[in-house]
Amino acid sequence: MGEAIVNKAIDDGIELITPQFFNSITGQGIEAVVDGKFILIGNKRLMDNREIDITTYTADSDALAEDGKTPMYMAIDKAIAGIIAVADVIKPTSRAAITKLQEMGIEVAMITGDNQRTAQAVARQVGITKVFAEVLPKDKADKIKELQTMGHKTAMVGDGINDAPALVQADIGIAIGHGTDVAIESAEIVLMKGDLQGVASSIYLSRQTMRNIKQNLFWAFAYNVAGIPIAAGLLYIFGGPLLNPMIAAVAMAFSSISVLLNVMRIKRLKLSE
Repeated sequence: MGEAIVNKAIDDGIELITPQFFNSITGQGIEAVVDGKFILIGNKRLMDNREIDITTYTADSDALAEDGKTPMYMAIDKAIAGIIAVADVIKPTSRAAITKLQEMGIEVAMITGDNQRTAQAVARQVGITKVFAEVLPKDKADKIKELQTMGHKTAMVGDGINDAPALVQADIGIAIGHGTDVAIESAEIVLMKGDLQGVASSIYLSRQTMRNIKQNLFWAFAYNVAGIPIAAGLLYIFGGPLLNPMIAAVAMAFSSISVLLNVMRIKRLKLSE
């Protein structure tokens, strides 16, 4: 958000002044002293904590939030001075990715620090019905833990420093490849393309891999249960031939080849299947 605001200021030709003091307030915003003035920029929680009246911009804030934008208030010397809106651009593939996950029987929820109005507006655009809004960074992992205590298997998708604890807490952490190094190091799966469709693809591939493993175990077990007695002379007891050791060796090799061929089918799998 800070980078977006700075870039906009540069584009508009606004002179940037080095602050004499700066402090980041986790989950709320920032405070700084610029050109002798005390500046606050952040969410409603920050303004409430500093007892700054923002009713002048309530209507504007609600309108921006309903449009899926994150409103941030700016106060100068403890008096409200303006409002800034920042919005993440929703990728064209995001709704399709959410729909695919839901079709796979996976319940999708959004955990965000944004206010309730903004979160609900974004959720509507991508088809998400369960939203946990106004969650502080330190509380994201607790929310995952809460879902786990309810018996849910959880997968957390994130890309920021604030997401790292939740990525670790989740049963499976999925990091976006262009995210922070901390998030990537905290996750078990990294989506190199940064596309949410990779979440559905990775889950689908994981399910197919497990099914493939179970198939291989079953057929290898069944093959050996049938083959070992024959190799040991079971047919000979009932008047049949003895199995030549060379034939037994070829049969054993065929067992390994069949398992390998079954594994190679995974390379041809597509999510549309």
